[in-house]
Amino acid sequence: MTSPPKKAQSARKNKIVVKHGALPPSVQVQHFSAAQWEEFIEAACVSRLMGSKNYAQVKRLGNAGDAGRDVEARLVHVLLEGQWDLYQAKHYNHRLTPSDVFGELVKFFGHVEAKTYPRPRYYYVCSPQNAGPDLHDLIAAPDKFKQRFLSDWQSGATGLKGKSHLLTPAMNALVDEFDFADIKECLLRDLLQWHEVNTSAHYELFGLENERGDDPTMPAMPTTNEQHFIEELVGVYAEDSKTNMSLSDVVSSKIYSEHFSACRSEFYCAEGLKRFSRDIYPDDEFGHLLTMVLSGIRSTVAHPKHKTGLDRLTAAIELASGLTITDSKLHSRLRGGDLPGTCHHLVNEQRVKWIK
Repeated sequence: MTSPPKKAQSARKNKIVVKHGALPPSVQVQHFSAAQWEEFIEAACVSRLMGSKNYAQVKRLGNAGDAGRDVEARLVHVLLEGQWDLYQAKHYNHRLTPSDVFGELVKFFGHVEAKTYPRPRYYYVCSPQNAGPDLHDLIAAPDKFKQRFLSDWQSGATGLKGKSHLLTPAMNALVDEFDFADIKECLLRDLLQWHEVNTSAHYELFGLENERGDDPTMPAMPTTNEQHFIEELVGVYAEDSKTNMSLSDVVSSKIYSEHFSACRSEFYCAEGLKRFSRDIYPDDEFGHLLTMVLSGIRSTVAHPKHKTGLDRLTAAIELASGLTITDSKLHSRLRGGDLPGTCHHLVNEQRVKWIK
């Protein structure tokens, strides 16, 4: 009886994982204090990209005397009408309801009327459990929202008991003129996405770590991506053998083919690290690592005692393998072939040469 063929195992991809024992960020924020929630929103706004721009200034004000501004995010450095966003932070153990928000809006309109600050571009409501159905439906229908708010303010409903005297004709006109489409819900998933832009701060706050997937498979024959370091290797072998050699000569050589294959394997191991860095970090951490390795091997490669390219290559690989690169964000994810492979990447980028 023939056994069914085994399915090919798919390669593991680079990804962010939650450390053992840590809760996912969307759960952790439910346990924040009110102050921590405001600080989280502030940090998320600092990283928020709108097109290609960030806010010019973000400041947490949440406290007594904040005038209803938990977080103030300016599009320009001066506080101007329509050039800033107001973030109202609400950290409750339930989804937000109209009664959670209407009282804050009364305060907001009071400060707009008093000219405590100019009108914002948007008024964002932020809660770790987001808005419940009633508030969601109101935010989705701005005209209905305005009508309901004014009606409840006048009647003292929805948490506005005892506040009807504040709804003067002038205030009524101000609210009626205000576009309630500018009152928006800021979803938790958006806040988490903005906060994640600063990866190191995001990982530290939520106890996350990056998990490196499988390295790319080394092609049977070199590709154009390897061109410079392959040409340099062929030159190394030609110099060592004191004969002209081509790539096909090296591949078929009993003396050099195994070493050549090992160097290519190291290159692709480091290529896996390069792709991991690109997938996980916004900055070029692999490029930073290459610069660190170059600093570590430069004098060895240039040392006059090394007479041949093979001497320089061997000495550089040996030295790189023992380097301690704790300053790199990638150091905890290094594999055996990575540091030797960085030498080949430096050659491929024409920052190091074996043949003088």
